[in-house]
Amino acid sequence: MESAAQADRTQTGVSPGEVGSAASTHPRAKPELLAPAGDRTCLLAAVENGADAVYFGLQRHNARIRAHNFDGTDLPEVLALLHGRGVKGYVTLNTLAFTDELPGLEATVRELIRAGVDALIVQDLGLARLIRSVSPDVEIHASTQMSITSAEGVELARELGCSRVILARELAITEIRRIREATDMPLEVFVHGALCVAYSGQCLTSEALGGRSANRGECAQACRMPYQIVCDGQVVDLDNIQYLLSPQDLAAYDVIPRLIELGVAGLKIEGRLKTAEYVANITRHYRRAIDAVWTGRPIEFTPRDVQEMQLSFSRGFSHGFLDGNNHKVLVRGDYAKKRGIFLGVVESVTGSGVRIRAGAPVKPGDGLVFDGDEASGRNEQGGRIYQVLPLAGRAKPDGVADAAGGFTGPVELRFGREAIDLHRLAVGQRVWKTDDPDLTRRLRRSFEGPPHRKVDLDIDVVAVAGQPLRIAGRAATGRCATVQATEPLAQAETRAADAALFTSQLGRLGGTIYELGQVHATIEGRPMVPMSLLNQLRRELVARLDEMAAAAPPRAIVAEPVLPILLAPTLAERTRPSDPDGDPPAPAELIVLCRRTDQVEAAMARGVQTIYADYQDIKRYAEAVAAARRGSASLYLATPRIEKPGEGNLFSYLARRGADGILVRNAGGMRFCSERGIPFVADFSLNAANPLSVELLKARGAVRVTASYDLNVDQLLDLLRATPSSWLEVVIHQQIPMFHMEFCLYCAFLSPGTDKTNCGRPCDQHTVKLRDRVGSEHPLTADVGCRNTLFNAVPQTAAEYLPRLISHGTRYLRIEFLGGRGCGGANHRPLPRCFGRPS
Repeated sequence: MESAAQADRTQTGVSPGEVGSAASTHPRAKPELLAPAGDRTCLLAAVENGADAVYFGLQRHNARIRAHNFDGTDLPEVLALLHGRGVKGYVTLNTLAFTDELPGLEATVRELIRAGVDALIVQDLGLARLIRSVSPDVEIHASTQMSITSAEGVELARELGCSRVILARELAITEIRRIREATDMPLEVFVHGALCVAYSGQCLTSEALGGRSANRGECAQACRMPYQIVCDGQVVDLDNIQYLLSPQDLAAYDVIPRLIELGVAGLKIEGRLKTAEYVANITRHYRRAIDAVWTGRPIEFTPRDVQEMQLSFSRGFSHGFLDGNNHKVLVRGDYAKKRGIFLGVVESVTGSGVRIRAGAPVKPGDGLVFDGDEASGRNEQGGRIYQVLPLAGRAKPDGVADAAGGFTGPVELRFGREAIDLHRLAVGQRVWKTDDPDLTRRLRRSFEGPPHRKVDLDIDVVAVAGQPLRIAGRAATGRCATVQATEPLAQAETRAADAALFTSQLGRLGGTIYELGQVHATIEGRPMVPMSLLNQLRRELVARLDEMAAAAPPRAIVAEPVLPILLAPTLAERTRPSDPDGDPPAPAELIVLCRRTDQVEAAMARGVQTIYADYQDIKRYAEAVAAARRGSASLYLATPRIEKPGEGNLFSYLARRGADGILVRNAGGMRFCSERGIPFVADFSLNAANPLSVELLKARGAVRVTASYDLNVDQLLDLLRATPSSWLEVVIHQQIPMFHMEFCLYCAFLSPGTDKTNCGRPCDQHTVKLRDRVGSEHPLTADVGCRNTLFNAVPQTAAEYLPRLISHGTRYLRIEFLGGRGCGGANHRPLPRCFGRPS
């Protein structure tokens, strides 16, 4: 992406004809701009700066539980505020739902529907079923937490009753196009904000390391921590690169024309943990870009526009995955916190301040941060500028910001007493501008005080002498109301009412959200219209329109609780005797997942009857099948966790290997097996955390369903009590697959290449681990799609809970082994020279 430092202006656009004639033949509408709201102030900032829809969460069941969120009691008021301005309100219920939470969730869903929310954003498959059973009318949006990356995933969402899909952020524009061409489902795409290094809905790092599940809104941000690469037992020297899993922020402002051309339904800004100023800033820039493209004008982002966005929050900007995979760009690795605008480097330290060549305007009051350097023991320092001194007359006020005293070029920066320890600064240290109080004040003014974003109100007046005055209003939101006087109008003896009177008096809408549009007056018989009457009817008209905005839309809601009805078939199966002759139930079976053929052979030697093969090199699956045939074990071959457009032929390849079934990890694999009658086990990545999700996967043909890794033992026992034991499989020993990533660390840091076409496949040649701050070394692997998985260094075992699990009827227990190249293989080749920080 072209940076502000590389050009004076970023300009791009498509003509109205291009917007209307994309490759897709689906009808096209102007995309919604969706803005985040972590609290009421952020919500106002989004509304006032042009959002078409705002998404926010309650203080429970949402993926940003650390945000302030909304308590639910003020929902009617919040939705009235939104709907009055023509803005939609989407509530996030985008976490996994546990068995004991389902009754409360049904009550919450009913509360939200009655309050008038426009859509519910959902991750959990079972919860989607529950919502659709409560109401056939309310919209359900499939969250990005569903990890939808293919048309098959979109189709599963449709079957659940979803009316929109929020695609995974790892998709390129070319892949979005292919999905768009394969479905008429409205698609939503993230265009700005923080990027998770792992696929949303597939990150188990916080759960593995700290018992805080990202699938429950409690992400501990382990991706923003420092790591070292340990390759073949040796630490790789990456200089100052240590934040190996911390992506730059997504900033797709200059690819908006391409996304609109695709016909996406929604363009989404991330940031429910961000400030109101961030929401205001980013929303207004994307509002301007969308409006420009839609009207056939080029979009223009000056360096100052980009810098303003960077100041609100930036870890560096990139297009993320939208341009395709370039693993040298996604992660910088030299910092993980907000940085803002790069100003330059320290050229000298004086007794009073620091001298730099400022590449962007700086002035007193601005906030700065100096990069730290762990190798030299220098900590990061930050503070506010007290004084800016131009050096030798060479610095001059910036042309745009001269009124505010901004300087670029050679300057000396001075700080308040003890704000910065100058003795701990060094020549060459990087300097960033992190805050501009003037910008912050300007952004606050955009949403503080009386409403700034007005709703046009067209008015029709019928004033006929001898009849009551009638006024009809039509707001730009589409709401219409009519008010009428109680008494007929008298005929004027002197000055009769005219259009100017109506325009003047009815336009007095100060203090409301409305702004007078067109006034059409029908006047007959020289009526006399008192101004007091006009004022009264104007106030009544506004009140009626506000009442209409506050009213929840009519929706069908099933009166009786639906959860017992949904659970009844599963509970009936749970209580049905497994053997009508009364024989004791079969003992629990141990299943083993292997990643090498010698592990397969060892498992069979121990009498294991069911084995799963999950190999990095799928061409070696033939070895696993042959080994299983030499014994008496059933063998299932594992699919990757992610399927993207064009990767469906992999399922056919697996089916032709001659195994007994497939271990399915995504919607595409499930559809493939279901349609062909191939036995399959639904794996953990399908996130079955409650009986509604388990029953759904069973109904689609799964032999068994693997319980979600987000369940603790008590939650797992709850699921066992509510589900037939023969349906469930429980993993009792494994190294948790923490991060599952489109991003490839091998390519980024151990190869001169940029993607899988030119990386040289170091993943096949080296054993790689990531060492964290406490010295734990976590194994790294790559799958057939070159997606990386980082496994926990420490195996997790449920051995102490085995008696309880078995006493609750657990029939199928799984242990998983890790091994092979990437996590303990042999035949290592020499490590290529380190190519340093990705460009």
